[in-house]
Formats: sequence, structure tokens, C-alpha cells
Amino acid sequence: MADATLTRLEISKDYLNFSAGHFTIFSATERENLHGHNFRVRCLVTALVGDSGLTFDYVILKRLLKELCDGLDERVLLPLSSPYLRIERQDGLVFAYFADERIPFLERDVLLLPIRNVTIEELAPLLLARLRERSEVAAMEIRAIELGVSSGQGQWAIAQWEFAS
Repeated sequence: MADATLTRLEISKDYLNFSAGHFTIFSATERENLHGHNFRVRCLVTALVGDSGLTFDYVILKRLLKELCDGLDERVLLPLSSPYLRIERQDGLVFAYFADERIPFLERDVLLLPIRNVTIEELAPLLLARLRERSEVAAMEIRAIELGVSSGQGQWAIAQWEFAS
């Protein structure tokens, strides 16, 4: 295609959200109290516009983003890679050990994530990596992806990936 045009699409639907509990860990001895957020997710994708006038079927992208959000919804999110938090499972419970605290949760309510801290700056790259792992995304001729996670009005972390030619 001689006159290829790159276009950036933004997907930011009302249904791209999840509600989750967490606490941010600041040091070996300081953390927030357990609380929750209504997190929002948006995605910007750069791709070539094809001969048909389309970049790709972004209904697929919307579905995948919703699946990512649904997988985190209504859970307590705990980090597996924190140097300050130890996780143990026992008899249907998850225990989070922080400093001198032993914090119990029902296992069914917890989602353990391969991140260092449950912050938007850790969640954005995690969701971007999970999106990029999907075969449907790999099949799309995408040049760049920006995936943002918000924990509140005006507060976003955005992870970026660009195709290296």
C-alpha cells in the first residue's frame, strides 16, 4: 500500500473498569490500610489503516480489555514480588505477612499478582503484557500500544510498547 497512514485509536469504554481492594506498601514498616478503588482502563493503539479503511477489528481488542478487567474485579489484589510482603496459603485462607502483621483473607477473595506493589504504575505494565500475550493481538499489525490504568479522577499510569522493526 503506497499511501499507508498510521492512525492512533483510543478505546476507553465505561465498562473497562474493575473494583478491587489493595494496600500500597511504602517500606518494610509502612503501608496503607486496606481500601478499594474503582480502577479504569483505557488503551491507545497505533496501526496502519488498510485498503478497507480499517486498522483491524477493534471489537476484538475491546473484548480482550474487558476480559482483563473482569479478571481483577471484586478481588483483593496482593503482590507476589514485594520484598516486604510474604504470602502463605493454608486451609482456604491466604495470609499476608507484613512487618509484625499477619493479615488473613479468604483465598477465594484474593488474587495474587506477579508485581512488586499494587499500584497503577505496576498494574499498567502487567495488563499491557497480558494483552500482548494474547494471540489475537499478536495477529494484528499493531505498531504501538499504550495501556493506562487509573485509580481515580485525573490519576493515570500509562505503560507503552512499540514495535521494533
